[in-house]
Amino acid sequence: MTAPENVLQRRALSVLQPSGTPVFLFTVTAAELLEVADISRISRDEEGQLIGYQRPEVRRHVNQIVEYLDGDSVLFPHAVIVALPSTVKFRQSRGPGTHDGLAAAGTLEIPLPKPGEPRPGWLVDGQQRALALARTKRQDLPVPVTAFIADDIEVQRDQFLRVNNVQPLPRGLVTELLPEVWTSLSPKMSAKRIPSALVDLLNRQPASPFHGLIKRASTPETEKTQAVVTDTVLVSAIEESLNSSAGALYPYRNMATAETDIDGIYRLLLCYWRAVRATFPDAWGLPPTQSRLMHGTGLRAMARLMDRVMLTIDPTHKDAEEAVRRELDKIAQHCRWTTGEWDDLSVAWDALQNIQRDIRMLSNYLVRLYIQESQKARS
Repeated sequence: MTAPENVLQRRALSVLQPSGTPVFLFTVTAAELLEVADISRISRDEEGQLIGYQRPEVRRHVNQIVEYLDGDSVLFPHAVIVALPSTVKFRQSRGPGTHDGLAAAGTLEIPLPKPGEPRPGWLVDGQQRALALARTKRQDLPVPVTAFIADDIEVQRDQFLRVNNVQPLPRGLVTELLPEVWTSLSPKMSAKRIPSALVDLLNRQPASPFHGLIKRASTPETEKTQAVVTDTVLVSAIEESLNSSAGALYPYRNMATAETDIDGIYRLLLCYWRAVRATFPDAWGLPPTQSRLMHGTGLRAMARLMDRVMLTIDPTHKDAEEAVRRELDKIAQHCRWTTGEWDDLSVAWDALQNIQRDIRMLSNYLVRLYIQESQKARS
């Protein structure tokens, strides 16, 4: 049977999964791969919704693959994983021996796009191999493909995270993808999903002091000069407060039902960090090289101070933010975010590094100072 001009027809095996979703095993040439599947790099649309999920191209790695593919002896056994649309058709072959109880043999028909139209599939795994295949001189090289049907990009993201769980992805990419994936994840990934979703809210909501200041994997190059805070720093800070019994965010988790009061946590974060911005206006929003408050060390230390300050303040009270400011004023005169040397630490303001030792040193200093000044105020 001759395939229509706008359809790619390939012999394939269909392997039915326990979920009822078939996985297709077939082969395309190097030239055909990027006609069938596109690379979805992470970005956001005009409404701020996350689109895509692939990590940025690693040029050196791609060049190494191209060099190998252009060599004399080529073995390319690693399949790329592709998400295909439901417009794909699988026609099982007739006759005996076409199904062995595990897989059925047949023909897969993939509709090809017209000029200017998007490609039907998305690469879930094998981005750099696909880029190398597009550049190799061997455009007729057979490429193994594993494909599944998924029109829903959330399913594609879910599979992307699972496939890449063995070979670690850039942490910022993972934390930005997690809030968009609502299927069942591993306990480790699920634990990071709520902090990442909160960081996303802090970055996108105009009422947030962090609005537009957080650097995420999808942040366009044109906006990266304004985005001065690394998202993983805030994710780690929120995660720590949620998981520590002494954390200000810990009471917002119901350990019995595994439910979390996201609204309550967000209200507390807004209240505290707005007060931080108001207390240190000259240090807020600057690049970390100009302000250690916006540096990983300063943010983590102030987040640990939050665990002390917010335990006695109700963020729903109308004067809560002003109450936080009064508490922060107790330590404000001792802070050296942009100039000078930290009292008692004998450390220049810009000598603090984003390492556990310095984070612990500054955190302990601020908490100790806050306790001392609070005791003085009561006496």
